[in-house]
Amino acid sequence: MVLEARELTVVYGGTAVVDGVSLTLPEGPFGLGLIGESGSGKSTVARCLLGLVTPTHGTVRFRGADISGLRRSRPYRRAVQIVVQDTEGALDPRMRVGTAITEVLRAHRLVPRAAEAGRVTELLADVGLTAEHAARFPHQLSGGQRQRAAIARALAVRPRFLVLDEPTSALDTTVQARILDLLRRLRSEHRLSCLLISHDLAVVEQLCPHVIVLHRGRVVEEGDLGDVLHHPRHPATRALRDAVPRLTPATPHRASLPQRPP
Repeated sequence: MVLEARELTVVYGGTAVVDGVSLTLPEGPFGLGLIGESGSGKSTVARCLLGLVTPTHGTVRFRGADISGLRRSRPYRRAVQIVVQDTEGALDPRMRVGTAITEVLRAHRLVPRAAEAGRVTELLADVGLTAEHAARFPHQLSGGQRQRAAIARALAVRPRFLVLDEPTSALDTTVQARILDLLRRLRSEHRLSCLLISHDLAVVEQLCPHVIVLHRGRVVEEGDLGDVLHHPRHPATRALRDAVPRLTPATPHRASLPQRPP
């Protein structure tokens, strides 16, 4: 297993916002969907996995080692990366895209200085951007381009595990589909294990064969995506499934139909 959480519990102000959550992520390519309504504890679980929140109870292990002793470890920081929802806040607005990626390469000492520009170009190409985008500031990019740049920066350290925290919810439907296609390709090519956090089953369906449903901090359902979608056992799962938009063919009013010429 790349990452394993056992009985995670996080208590804030006497309330358990995460209550006994366990999950495992094997070596990639693999996708696990962590779904639930707003406030169900999804992002808190993700922060525990990233070492940003210390659980009140329970453990997180990375390849068998408790991450409490790895948080400042450069190999762990490289292996586990996050792509967030906020495309505007994900990148420093004062820093050009190429500089933001170069900063990561230097912090982890991944390539010689003379090779940095070439590596930045490779990373941008991998996510469908060009070398010209390296010279732009985040505000000069579209929402989809900013998300691609953020993904390129995450890939710069050659991670093994990605947390995808609502990575497409701020994008329109067309751009969302393109980003999901990109993530699906990158997961396969880079053999990534991904945890996708979302409340949208239609998005999860694109990337994850296995899902966990959270409700009020607890796991209420877990299994193969098809089983959970078609045979939900918990009301929270049924509510999420029923919230997925469905297109129904409209029946035109008779008077609106074009009249056949005599």
